[in-house]
Amino acid sequence: MPNPTLKGIILVGGPSVGTRFRPLSMDCPKPLFPIAGQPMIYHHVSALAKLPNMKEILVVGFFENSVFDRFLTEAQMEFPDVPIRYLREYQALGTGGGLFHFRDQIVRGAEQFFVLNADIACSFPLQAMLTTHSKHGGMATLLGMRVDKSIASKFGCVVADPDTHEVLHFVEKPESFLSDTISCGVYLFKQEIFDVMREAVQLRQSRLLGQGEDESDPRGGAERIQLEQDVLSLLTSAKKLYAHVCVPGKDFWMQIKTGSSVIPANRLYLQHFLVSAPRKLSMNASRPSMSEIMGSSPATPGTPASPSSPLTPVNPTTAHVIQPAWIHPTAVLHPTAKLGPNVSIGPRVLLGRGVRVRDAILLDNVEVKNDSIVLNSVVAWDCKIGSWARIEGAPGESTALNATLRGYKIPSATILGKDVTVADEIAIRNCIVLPHKDIKTSQHNEILM
Repeated sequence: MPNPTLKGIILVGGPSVGTRFRPLSMDCPKPLFPIAGQPMIYHHVSALAKLPNMKEILVVGFFENSVFDRFLTEAQMEFPDVPIRYLREYQALGTGGGLFHFRDQIVRGAEQFFVLNADIACSFPLQAMLTTHSKHGGMATLLGMRVDKSIASKFGCVVADPDTHEVLHFVEKPESFLSDTISCGVYLFKQEIFDVMREAVQLRQSRLLGQGEDESDPRGGAERIQLEQDVLSLLTSAKKLYAHVCVPGKDFWMQIKTGSSVIPANRLYLQHFLVSAPRKLSMNASRPSMSEIMGSSPATPGTPASPSSPLTPVNPTTAHVIQPAWIHPTAVLHPTAKLGPNVSIGPRVLLGRGVRVRDAILLDNVEVKNDSIVLNSVVAWDCKIGSWARIEGAPGESTALNATLRGYKIPSATILGKDVTVADEIAIRNCIVLPHKDIKTSQHNEILM
């Protein structure tokens, strides 16, 4: 059977969503936040572009058009055979409304199309989903994942026939336990799905009229529908929805809701690359010294860098890197620095003598001075960390979908917002620090405004 013509849709939402991702989304749109060295939705684009007969990738949301210009240009250069475009909604239309609004552009030249939520980290077994989809002949296939029963009710729960994989029951965030298989926010649809969406729009229109509400209300007209609540329930009733369940040990998936969740997401991607794509990791490639990057020594302009300078190692390749780790080629690492595992180091990062970094993301232009340690933390753009400082988040994965509970910081990763300065010999544990702060005293379990 020949491969069907495909399109890929990535749902990115808009600036009014992603508030739980603050302070990281204050300086970078959430879909473009770097995870494992690449913008969040780059991993989606990469997975879609590899599929045979992928005709086009569409990014759908209600951000301003200019937000994605640079990302789309760079992605198009890397994947020149697949056109990549951004479609802006006239208002927030929900996970189903945006698809329905742009249905003519989606179905043009494609028999089937993938829909991927932006705020997930996943191994994206899309080819396996295509195989499952072609076998059952249904209208839609969702990607499922088995999770611990204690957290299953936080997601859309799926009850599927173990033999035919037909979805028998689907409930978004049920009040009581239904199933340990959840929907991952990855779907494969046939064109006929828009007939079901049209029915969902008509049902919503009737419901709004029955409640005496204006269907053209900008807060949510008839076209504002949700895939999970409005569309998948209709598909389940019609017996046209099937599930492809991730293979344990091979596939991975997680939601990216809070800023702290990027640390386990970064770890999952890096560990996945270690097995499936080791070339994406940094294998002690040759790195320039600071004098080569800056054109001169930091101490004396125009003269060679001093071998004793803590941030200008004679041989930058000797820094101890424990894989998996992603290190930008322009990062400068002192030979006595130790990094990894599960570390992403951004452009122009400077790590001084004896620095230790583990389970962390350090973004552009971060400087960490000698003998400091960064664990389970996100250090955002332009931050400066003094000597003998300790930046530490709670280990493990927080399954909480919010950063706080009753006004207190939930134990999770520490986050330093953009341009935060931490003085020498300061410890920051389990804190969220908003941008442009100078921290001169140690802080624990706080949100620093």
